Parts: sequence; structure tokens; C-alpha cells
Amino acid sequence: MISDRVLAHLALGLLGLAASTAAAATLPAFTIEDLVRVRRVEQPVVSGDGRLVAFVVRETQLEANRRRAHLWVLDLGAPNATPRQLTGAGSNDFDPHWSGDGRVLYFLSTRSGSTQVWRIALQGGEAQQVTHVPLDVTSLEVAPLGERIAFSMEVVAGCKDLQCSHDRLAAPTGGQASGMLFDQLFVRHWDTWSRSRSHLFTARVREDGTAEEPVDVSRLDADVPSKPFGDEADYDFSPDGRRIVFSARLGGSEEARSTNFDLYEVPADGSAAPRNLTADHPAWDGSPKFLPNGDLTWLAQDRPGYESDRFHIMIRDSRTGATRPLTAGWDRSVAHLERTASGHELLASVDELGQQALYAVDPRSGRVRRLVGTGQVTAFSSGGRELVVAWASLGAPPDLYRVPLGGGGLQRLTQMNAELLAARSLSPFEQFSFAGWHGERVYGYVVKPHGFQAGARYPVAFVIHGGPQSSMGNEWSYRWNPQVFAGAGYGVVFIDFHGSPGYGQAFTDSINQDWGGKPLEDLQKGLAAALERYPWLDGERTCALGASYGGFMIDWIAGRWPARFRCLVSHDGVFDQRSMYYSTEELWFPEWENGGAYYEKPQNYERFNPADYVTQWRTPMLVIHSGQDFRVPLSQGLGAFTALQRRGIESRLLYFPDENHWVLKPANSIQWYHVVLGWLDSHLH
Repeated sequence: MISDRVLAHLALGLLGLAASTAAAATLPAFTIEDLVRVRRVEQPVVSGDGRLVAFVVRETQLEANRRRAHLWVLDLGAPNATPRQLTGAGSNDFDPHWSGDGRVLYFLSTRSGSTQVWRIALQGGEAQQVTHVPLDVTSLEVAPLGERIAFSMEVVAGCKDLQCSHDRLAAPTGGQASGMLFDQLFVRHWDTWSRSRSHLFTARVREDGTAEEPVDVSRLDADVPSKPFGDEADYDFSPDGRRIVFSARLGGSEEARSTNFDLYEVPADGSAAPRNLTADHPAWDGSPKFLPNGDLTWLAQDRPGYESDRFHIMIRDSRTGATRPLTAGWDRSVAHLERTASGHELLASVDELGQQALYAVDPRSGRVRRLVGTGQVTAFSSGGRELVVAWASLGAPPDLYRVPLGGGGLQRLTQMNAELLAARSLSPFEQFSFAGWHGERVYGYVVKPHGFQAGARYPVAFVIHGGPQSSMGNEWSYRWNPQVFAGAGYGVVFIDFHGSPGYGQAFTDSINQDWGGKPLEDLQKGLAAALERYPWLDGERTCALGASYGGFMIDWIAGRWPARFRCLVSHDGVFDQRSMYYSTEELWFPEWENGGAYYEKPQNYERFNPADYVTQWRTPMLVIHSGQDFRVPLSQGLGAFTALQRRGIESRLLYFPDENHWVLKPANSIQWYHVVLGWLDSHLH
């Protein structure tokens, strides 16, 4: 059950939001154009002395249809200090890292025409380019004493130097032929055809601030960091800067169906080959973090092939090499692991009861204590006796807050969108729970529509999250934002059905081989519970929307719950389980979820296959799909649209040729929302 402390924090937050909403009742609604204009606060990094925090702010340039990232800095020691912009060129500046003495800030920048490592001295002066390599730098870490940097680049197998990789990637085939020849999977991954590997390099930094010739220290047929979303969390310097530990999964014929990431240790100067530290563990080992005494901590899963298994913390003694689980008894999956500046505690973010919470963990006993229990901690960094976190909620985009390690709650540091948000009315929200599948407790949220008036009834946007092992809770989203739907006059309802994280690993595991069972029952019971509890929701005017697994559920609802909704929206949804298995890229996912390959267990796939129930489809549906989505390939969306059209059901297809599994470009995001809201308007008003 949710704790009294969490409920108290939720109540205070909701009361405050309700009061501010009442005061702003006459303000205009929050729209997609507002969402695109929101400044995105990311990557806070506190200096070693705890005096300064550097962070990234991304702003949208609508006329150029792009976003630009700039570095900002805030003096934590000065009372009522205001943040100041540190970089302001027409380039992207991001991924900040402090030198050991806190006097120099390293970062990645595109200002030279490619992404390189740069640095800037805080006492003044211009930014200085550190690396001059022919390839883009994709991630960065700075050794504790600042004498060496580690960074990643995409290189081509068989090339002896970086220039060769540059030339091969610029002209991959040569001549007029354009064919690419492959011998094994992955042939493509997420949104990119596989032509290169991400390798980890190190370089000494000279006294003049420039880097020496980089050395490839990963030297494996593997991606370091991992693809598609790996970053510097995949590797770490030892306290003396002489060693690096990184996480990697070896290539080969099994890569596309394996989650066996191991930890490798290598001298920071590349003088020896990497040594596997976790060779006897066949499941995922990642996010290595050294403690000041040299002990190594990391995140580990226990079950091979299951990417949504619980990540718990492991620790390895630097003297004996003995390893032991640190948080084996804590029924939460750690999403992000860091250490405090002193190294006396670890920091772990977790999904928890519809929140994204932050905990401190004792590296000796494994005891945990909650630091932030409500809302969404999107990033965090430690300095001295306090943390700086980027915190958000359903009612507010991320801003920076101070969190004392000794307790005291959130203390606001920035208001990067104060002017925009002061001119808009954001809708209040509330968490509720109900008895779902098998009577088990399930949680959800409702968001009131803009201009809410007691006694009136409002149409409903019933949003179904993807994953399926992901959560939609008290968080701010730039892709599926409930405030935009509420701003358009809709009551918003969403449910953390069985399979969602944050409610115990058994709750997450329960969806395995049951995609259309427990979750559908939770959605049915959750919508019924919301309609009963909130009579202002008009159950006769309801549209269901979802993406990825949520899109699968929309296609599944079309055949298994066809009379409930006036309209449906399926974004990048799974339509045909057979073709999905044979055309997606990460095979470990469908094989775990369905108990094996399609040719081994076809009955498991067909048990919950929307394509088998097309004869029951009758509800108008908007289908959305993207050309660069290799996770759920385009044929899935085309198949659903063909079925709708062939059966004479009212339907539309929105196709983005230049997007992947997500719609990221500002103009495309605006178009997406206008088409979706237009579809809802045409069926619910």
C-alpha cells in the first residue's frame, strides 16, 4: 500500500496545484505549441566542492524545426542566486563534466562542425576545443583528477584508424552500387542500419588543455556504450583514474537475442586487453560505479533474456574480489545508480507506486532511505551534503531543486519556464486505485479538463502506456503529455496495469505470456472505477489511445472490446505477432514475452494476436506510424490500416517518413497532436 508519507506529499502537492489552478481559471489552456516551447532542464552536475551546478537547457527553434542545447551554471552558495547562461553560440553544447578541482567544465559541442570535447574555465575566457578527431564524440567522462578523459565514437570494423572509419561511414559502399551486405543480426537497430560499433577511447589531456591521440580501450566486438540509449553511465574511472570498468555485450550470432552484458576492467591507458569481471553471470551487468575505497558497485539482473527483470545493486570488494548482492531484499528495480560526493552512500532512482522516487543506499548494509518520494526525479547529482535534482510532475516540467542528504525535502533552485507557465492554466490531477485483476490493487491517474466546472460532464481521453513494462504516473512527458489533452477540454485517465514497474517485481512479471489478459482486465476495471468515482467523466464519449505496446492494446481492444469506445488511436502498434517477430530487431524481447521464438511457440504468439480478430473490428481508428521505426516496423501500421480500410471502417493513416519509434521533430510533434486531437474532436463532440 502507498505510505502515509507519500499520501501526505501528494495531498499537499494537489492542494497547491488546485489553488494555483483556481487562481488561474481564466488563463488560456496549455497547448501543444506551449509544450514545444517549454525549456527542457537536463543533466545537472554539481562541482566537486559543491559550490556550483552546471546543467543543460534545451530550447526549440520552431522556424528551424530543431532544438538547441546550451550550458547554464548556478552558484549554490549564493543566496537567491539566479542561473546564468554559460554558452550561447548557435551550436549544441551538452553533457557537462567538472574537472576534479571544479575550475574547468568539460562538455560536448557541435561548434566546430562535428561533435567534439570542449572545455571552459569558470574564471573566464573562451571555450577551448579539447579533441580534434575526425569522428563525432557520442559520450564523455572525465577522470577524477582531470588528467584523462574517456569518450566514445562510432568506428567501422576492419579500419586501422579513425580517418578510415570516417571515410567508410561517409561513403559506405563506393562506386554506384548501394547494397549493404550482412552476415548476422543486428542488421538494423532502433532507427539505424548497423554499419559501425561504438567504441570507448581514452586520451591524456595536455597542460595546454588539448587531448593527446586517443586510444581504443574497449577493443571488443561490442558497443560501448550500449545501443541505442547507452551513455557514460555504462563506464566509470577508478578513484585514482588508472582503470576503467565498462559494460558490454559481445557481438556474434546471439547478440540480437541476448541480454548478457558483462563488466570489463581495462587500464585507462589501454596498455592491456579488457578483463571480464562477471563472466560467470549470464544476465545483465551494467552501470558500474566505483566507491572512493576502490570497491565497485553496479546494477545486475538475475534472469538472462529478460530486459525488465529487477535491477538490484551488487558490490565487489577491491581487496579480495568477492562480490555480493547489496539490495537483494528490496523489491524495487533501480533505474539509475550514482554515488554521493563523499562516497558514503549510493543514490538510486526507482519507479514506485506511480512516482519516480530517489533513495540513498548504504553500501555496507544495503539499507535504503527515501530522499524524494513523489513526482518524477529525472536526473540528480551530488555535492557536499546535498543533492541537486531535476524534478517534475504531471503539473510541471523539470526544474532544479536542492535536496539535503540529511532530510528536508525539495528546495526550489530554478524556474526556467516561469513566464510561460504563469500565462497558462495547468490542470489539477489525482491518483486513484481500484481492485484490478484477481482483486489486486492497481493505480491510475485522472487529470481534469481545462475550464472544469462542477456539474458538467466531459469527454474522456483514455491513454494506454507502452512498454509494456513501463509506467505512466506523476511525471512530465514531451511525447504523450496529459496537460495538452486536458487543455483541449478532455478529462484524461490512464492506468498502471499489470506489467508496470514500481509495484513489486511479481506485478511486473505477471504480464509475461499474458499480453492481452491481465492488462485488458485492469484497463476495463480501471475505466469503470474512474467513471464511478469521477462523475464528471462522460463514459459515453470516450476514446482510447496508445503507442507501442499501447498501440498493440488498441489493436487488441478493437477486436476484443469493440463496443466500448467511440474512437481509437494506434501509434506504432503491434498488429500481427507473427510478422512482428520476424521483422523486429531486439529478439530477446518477444522471445521472453512469448516463451520462445515464433517457430517454437506459435500458439503463444497467436493467443494474443490482434490480426486474428479483425472480423470483430468496428470502431473508427486513427493509425500512426513512422518510416524509421525498426522496433515496431512500418508493416505493422500498414497492416492495421489495410484491415480497417478493407472492412470499410472509418480510418485515417498518419505517416512520418523521418521519425523513429518516437515523434521528436518539433513540427512533427505539433502535427501529431493536431491530427490526434482533431480525430478525438470529430468523434466525441
